[in-house]
Amino acid sequence: MLVAGVDSSTQSTKVLLCRAEDGTVIGSAAAPHPPGTECDPADWWRALGEAGSGLLDRAEAVGVAAQQHGMIALDEAGQVIRPAILWNDLRSAPQALALIDELGGPEQWAKRTGSVPSASFTVTKLRWMAEHEPDAAARTARVLLPHDWLTWRLGQPGGATPATDRGDASGTGYFSPASGDWLPDLAQAALGHPVELPRLAAPTQIVGRTGNGATLSAGTGDNMGAALGLGLSEGEIVISIGTSGTAYAVTAAPAADPTGLVAGFADATGRFLPLVATVNAARVLTVTAGLLGIDVPAFNRLALAAPPGAGGLTLLPYLDGERTPNRPDASGVLRGMTSSNMTTENLARAAVEAVLCSLADAIEHLAACGVSAERVILIGGAAQSPAVRAIAPAVFGVPVTVPAPQEYVALGAARQAAWAHTDELPQWPRAGAQTYTAEPDADLRHRYAALRDATAEWREKL
Repeated sequence: MLVAGVDSSTQSTKVLLCRAEDGTVIGSAAAPHPPGTECDPADWWRALGEAGSGLLDRAEAVGVAAQQHGMIALDEAGQVIRPAILWNDLRSAPQALALIDELGGPEQWAKRTGSVPSASFTVTKLRWMAEHEPDAAARTARVLLPHDWLTWRLGQPGGATPATDRGDASGTGYFSPASGDWLPDLAQAALGHPVELPRLAAPTQIVGRTGNGATLSAGTGDNMGAALGLGLSEGEIVISIGTSGTAYAVTAAPAADPTGLVAGFADATGRFLPLVATVNAARVLTVTAGLLGIDVPAFNRLALAAPPGAGGLTLLPYLDGERTPNRPDASGVLRGMTSSNMTTENLARAAVEAVLCSLADAIEHLAACGVSAERVILIGGAAQSPAVRAIAPAVFGVPVTVPAPQEYVALGAARQAAWAHTDELPQWPRAGAQTYTAEPDADLRHRYAALRDATAEWREKL
């Protein structure tokens, strides 16, 4: 039996065709998405058609995982009203603050939704649309997430109503991971009128069929899909360094962090997935390489040629604002420059150390919610960087395991598809991995923290 998994990410659509018995990948393809922080969902549909050609029609079951938080507004006829606003669009930061204040403060939000909404969350985008595009808001009859919409489109013209899963729903800001229920009053408060939300489906539930008769599973968000693809166990923390940076772990109990640093998400299996997300991740490395006028392999060689601590250079990597900590208007800062340490080697190393220190902060935020890290599993595009692999264990302070390169989000979606089709979660082996160790570099973490905190104080004085 063959099953297909789809990963509709910010940058592209990937499709894997897998053997249901053991997860062996039989075929794969990808197609790009347009850049930006808005996207017409029709572009995702075209990319899915391109990447899925010759693969989806061979599958008996299909699952879709996609980028979290994106707001797709539909009218009464089910037509898209405006381009989807994506997770990395931070324009709704003022609306996030207003909603937090209006609806009881951070503690109340954490208690009800497991998270304190930032500008990434769907609920804040609804409020932004209500304030800035009132005509579009008034026409909005239903709101979907990217994976909900794609799964629904795959099931048409069968007529099934849109569905979602508790994992992706937990990133909206109007869902309770603890109870597993929608909180429609929060969506209504944001948009200004009641809105229809997709039905919630269990991990094993079939929500429709494709035109070829393949079963459709509920699907999930990209981080939940990766956790399922990895077969994540308690005691393991995933660090993903791609378009965004994320740190997350599977837990048996829900998280509710009133500081807003940890999002108390649900996972795709019935458990929970406390998660910390950063806006600035692999792009910091590619931008720095571009500044130096070199390609990625040369960038890695330079970073590894520099001493630990980059000769005293410390970079705060908030090049595009930041989500954790919540500084949507922040910018990057380079500190400690002297005539002797301003070398290309040190600048490359400072960029790598900055991204890793930002994610080490994320590990500490998870620890404050009771999530212990026995080891880190490093995935994402930047996990293939020799410099990132070598430096990560010194920054994180625990062993770092890098599994073989794989499209883990799509793999998780395929595993969910097999689970729903057979009503039994397949036990797929994790790909071979390498483990890296190093002595913790407390001085580097201290210098980074000092710069991070100093910039917060500067901002308060402005």
